[in-house]
Amino acid sequence: MTTSRILLTAWNIRAKKQLGQNFLDDPAVARAIVDAAALAPTDWVLEIGPGLGAITLPASRAARRVIAIDKDDRIIDLFRTERILTGIDNVDLRQGDILKTDISAIGREAGGPLVVLGNLPYNISSQVLVQLIDSRKWVRRAILMLQKEMAERISAPPGSRAYGRLSVMLGYCARTRICMQVPASRFFPAPKVDSSVLEVTFVDPPPFPARDEALLSRVVRAAFGKRRKTLRNALSQSDLQLDSATCEKILVHCDIDPMERAEQLPVSAFVRLANAVAAHFSL
Repeated sequence: MTTSRILLTAWNIRAKKQLGQNFLDDPAVARAIVDAAALAPTDWVLEIGPGLGAITLPASRAARRVIAIDKDDRIIDLFRTERILTGIDNVDLRQGDILKTDISAIGREAGGPLVVLGNLPYNISSQVLVQLIDSRKWVRRAILMLQKEMAERISAPPGSRAYGRLSVMLGYCARTRICMQVPASRFFPAPKVDSSVLEVTFVDPPPFPARDEALLSRVVRAAFGKRRKTLRNALSQSDLQLDSATCEKILVHCDIDPMERAEQLPVSAFVRLANAVAAHFSL
């Protein structure tokens, strides 16, 4: 594989900081990511931000089809030329914003759930993960490169300082594990921090189903919105429109100490709490 530095120089392209462009420049890491995806010959892959094709090309050899979406039309033009030179014909390059992409439409095009691969820019990582949660009917598994700190937050257990909203929402509907660490030196240009590869396997149905998943998300957001406050205060000072006395009553009914803080609650307790809030609103 031609190095990122050589390709970008030849095309007179500079990485755009505002797009979080740090191109993977290590074929061994790219192959390890594709191996972690355990692709079958019948799989359709959705790749977020293919860049210069480090992951795309090995994925195309293992899967039936790769739909690769990149926001930067300069990179799309470069990669299209490289694709022609490699003779690969099962990669569909599409210029667009992943956050405005209808993943369910791509899933319907594929005829079933997708495998998602991506080297996610830090500034949209959280939004992409929420998008995948919302689209999980059409996503079987995701192998994502994230900043190391973000991956650690997602996989953090209850009781840790890193545990937060994404830890809960992914813990609700998926199993996550960190597959490997990738030093900053494996990218061009090199970012300031190391990265981790996170495997996300969606579970259907969730082990603790919520009556209203949108409400569960609101409850979790409210609880962590003022994470230094007790759950009673955080919830009563949120947009849930519940006063302090009502919040305390609901928490006690759920066997949750109103003086606890959000980072102490496991996923199952958040689901109990959201279900109790839903029951309160239905009265």
